[in-house]
Amino acid sequence: MARQSDSRALSRARRGARKVLAQALYQLQLSGNPWQDIYHQYLEDPDSAGADADFIRELLMNIATGRDALDELLARYSDIEPARLDPIEHGILWMALYELQHRLDVPFRVAISEAVDLAKRFGATDGYKYVNAVLDRAASELRPNERQL
Repeated sequence: MARQSDSRALSRARRGARKVLAQALYQLQLSGNPWQDIYHQYLEDPDSAGADADFIRELLMNIATGRDALDELLARYSDIEPARLDPIEHGILWMALYELQHRLDVPFRVAISEAVDLAKRFGATDGYKYVNAVLDRAASELRPNERQL
């Protein structure tokens, strides 16, 4: 029973972290501020309470320093050039692609579902459909064994 409770708490903390990350990655693109400054800003925000700070730090740091590689990966699955994407969807796609590529502890369905939910909440009206399509194509290549289950 305690293990299930721990799992739910981790899920809530990660969901909160992804919400913070969507906002932080948007700010990273628009402001050009160093990722460390953005990280500390969100860490101090009371709305970030309960979010997984280590997860935020890992993803924000690695996405900020690996944007070019993520954009190359994104270009393989997208019919829109990454530079032309809306910053919200762009950041959400970076986050989910990073998870699909590097966080094998996160099931691909969770990475996609969380990204689609964030795109519905923060993105353009039908942006979530685009996010879903791109990530579905990416998961087919990045997680082929997991997709077959």
